[in-house]
Amino acid sequence: MSRTAKPMHTETGYSTADSITVYGKNLCTEVLGKVNLGDMGFLGLTGRLPTPQESVVFNAITVTLVEHGITPSAIAARQTILGAPESLQGAVAAGLLGLGTVFVGSMDAVANLLTRTLKDTGDTPDYAALAKTIVDDYAARKAIIPGIGHPIHKPVDPRVPVLFRIAAENGFSGKYVKLMQAVHAEAQSRTTKVLPMNATSAIGSIACELGIDARVVRGLGVMARAVGLVSHILEETRNPMGNEIWHRTEEAATEHKRT
Repeated sequence: MSRTAKPMHTETGYSTADSITVYGKNLCTEVLGKVNLGDMGFLGLTGRLPTPQESVVFNAITVTLVEHGITPSAIAARQTILGAPESLQGAVAAGLLGLGTVFVGSMDAVANLLTRTLKDTGDTPDYAALAKTIVDDYAARKAIIPGIGHPIHKPVDPRVPVLFRIAAENGFSGKYVKLMQAVHAEAQSRTTKVLPMNATSAIGSIACELGIDARVVRGLGVMARAVGLVSHILEETRNPMGNEIWHRTEEAATEHKRT
């Protein structure tokens, strides 16, 4: 049985003998030397170049995610380059594969929660009531509210007030940010534990303010962390620790067999 071929098309880019077009713009005459990497990312996600204000905010939230030290993703990249020194791209990929709901990836859960909640609420939502409903739901399921809590940064994640300030100064402190802040206030009011908002709550809500599709908000972390992982790999080639991490881990994990 034959299958009828469906038409295919892309708006991302194409090449001819003498030109390259990306996102509807001539790479050589409209992009090179005129568009920075962050603005290029914004163009790819929205189909247009950012305004100066959008550029400041978008670059701020992505730069936040570039580097976090010797985290599991960085260790994975370093261990991969130890085993396959010829595969820089494989080492970066190994680090990126660990971005999920625990590390970096919860920003997409924030964006999806806010987008879903505010979808049909109009221009003047009752943030307190919506926040109460959200916190009630997560409490009933004994689930962790995305973007709330941090194992190290207490009582305040230092990135959050800075990101919200930058967003506000550039006109991007709207309903998504307000709802995220209301959710945090409601969650904190129910416990004596310190529950700071973490960077993913700010990034997820600000990404929504920028109009970025919630389905690709985690991609902001992927874009940014790839830069940081390349830096880790370069450091690993100059001042390696992968071998030491391997042997120390092996010794600690098997010590009970030697005593």
